[in-house]
Amino acid sequence: MSFDRRLAEIAREFPAWTIWRSDAGRWWATRHHPLTSAQRAAGCAMTIDADDPDGLRELLREQEMRTADP
Repeated sequence: MSFDRRLAEIAREFPAWTIWRSDAGRWWATRHHPLTSAQRAAGCAMTIDADDPDGLRELLREQEMRTADP
C-alpha cells in the first residue's frame, strides 16, 4: 500500500488528529484541540510519533482511550 494511502487511512480513522510522515521517515500525529488539565493528568499527549504506521495507530488508540477516561 502506498504511503499516501496509509496516511489517508489513519487520518480517516482518527479525525481529531493531523497525521504526517517526517522527512526522516517517522510517523507523527498531533491533536487538533488543546488538552484539558484532566487529559494531561491522564497521560494524554498533544503530539506523538512512531517508527511506522502500525505503531502510530497503536499509540493513537492508546491516546483515544486515555482521552475518554479522564
